[in-house]
Amino acid sequence: MIRINNMRLPLDYTDEVIRKKVCRELKIDKSAIRGVSLFRRSVDARKKEQIHFLCSVDVTLNGKEDAVLRRCKNAVKVTPYHYEVPKWKGGASPVIVGMGPAGLFAGLVLAQSGAKPIIIERGRDVDSRTRDVSHFWLTGKLDTASNVQFGEGGAGTFSDGKLNTGTKDNRQRKVLEEFVSHGAPDEILYNAKPHIGTDKLKITVRNIREEIIALGGTVMFEATLTGIKADDEKITAAVIERDGKKEIIETDSLILAIGHSARDTFAILHELGLPMEAKPFSVGARIEHLREKIDRAQYGIFAGTGHLGASYYKMNVHTQNGRGAYTFCMCPGGKVVNASSEPGRLCTNGMSEFARNEVNSNAALLVGVSPEDFGSDSPLAGVEFQRKLEESAFALGGSDYHAPVQRVGDFLAGRKSERLGEVLPSIQPGTTLSNLHEILPQEIGEAMKEAIVAMGRKLQGFDHPDAVLTGPETRSSSPVRILRSMETLESVGLAGLYPCGEGAGYAGGIISAAVDGIKCAEKIIEKTGMCS
Repeated sequence: MIRINNMRLPLDYTDEVIRKKVCRELKIDKSAIRGVSLFRRSVDARKKEQIHFLCSVDVTLNGKEDAVLRRCKNAVKVTPYHYEVPKWKGGASPVIVGMGPAGLFAGLVLAQSGAKPIIIERGRDVDSRTRDVSHFWLTGKLDTASNVQFGEGGAGTFSDGKLNTGTKDNRQRKVLEEFVSHGAPDEILYNAKPHIGTDKLKITVRNIREEIIALGGTVMFEATLTGIKADDEKITAAVIERDGKKEIIETDSLILAIGHSARDTFAILHELGLPMEAKPFSVGARIEHLREKIDRAQYGIFAGTGHLGASYYKMNVHTQNGRGAYTFCMCPGGKVVNASSEPGRLCTNGMSEFARNEVNSNAALLVGVSPEDFGSDSPLAGVEFQRKLEESAFALGGSDYHAPVQRVGDFLAGRKSERLGEVLPSIQPGTTLSNLHEILPQEIGEAMKEAIVAMGRKLQGFDHPDAVLTGPETRSSSPVRILRSMETLESVGLAGLYPCGEGAGYAGGIISAAVDGIKCAEKIIEKTGMCS
């Protein structure tokens, strides 16, 4: 197969346009082409009057490819990606704790290998969970067992299904292909900034679970890990609670894919003496603008045309007080959501559906914090740092899960907002006009102010006074790292235990978490000497 890189395509391209371009690049006739497909597509908006797509295109020919390759400097020969599932040949069923992307893909690969994994998830199935979350957003009545953080699909299910990643691991292609085969749109295979959308991700997650079960796996919802049994520093069983009853599941392999918000599980692991440490993460607020204005700032007269859709941005600055500030988890044409999971504590996230056609666009505006900010040397100090922010936000919002909001102009001036402007906050169940400086540590607030002004110079309108900040965003990543061997991926304190994914401190998003789940699954098979 031949891959042509750096091919320019117009915004209204068709399959016929691609084929004509391929013929010109390779200096061949259309009859020589067996197939053409996009491998990579990004938007080149550096010149607003000449916006176009920049693509890599895969081509299969009817004849020999080597002679054709010599005529095209932008083309290379490539081998199509193929993931070889390792084969399981016996042994106790591995147990997976958590059904976010790490747990889901660990379970899928183990099931495909023949291992018959057992997955326990403290929350509910994705359909029940969707109803529970909708009820919370409508009424303000939080279900601590089923919410934006807990349940099938993990926190990523209610955050747009963004698949951006910095990982270079080839397993990411396995993840994308599995998503597509289970119902995600084909375009995630080639878009430079792919997303599934919360609406389609729910279907995809359900379909993956059904395959795991069809292959002999077991999924237990509303089942919480309450302990771990070990002998001679090797795991022997997982202790869970389900329907108010204690159960013991014997196993010699347990994957901890617990997510970044399983604070009670972190406490259990700490009490067991499992080696862990506080790690840096970031906090801040969601910033919300009119989608139309962000699109126009990014795409000019081409906004809303062709295949462009809602526009995306990503920015970072280094502030005078030494902290890094950046935008994260940008949701074009999306909304800010109430992501609370504990009574009396409030936090936010962002979400888009596949169409990305809501009135506003939003992103997290975050500032880095480190263990030095936490006021304690406990491995769980970051958790308490998050909790204090969330408790303050809950109180500032009125103690009814109404989120504190503030116009950007008022935030920059350090005063409470008394009104809203052209941007109306999208978060439910409601909002309270506030001064976010009352809950944010001073250094964080000052860094955010500086970042907003600096980013306004990079993206027109980012610092518009009527843009809205909704706070706080505290769950950017896990505040804890559960230490593991770089070679075996096992806990350094307990053989057979595999800290995995974002919650364990080894991933930062859906793709990297899913890849880490696959790697842990492979290590389990490899360790038992049953990898073909």
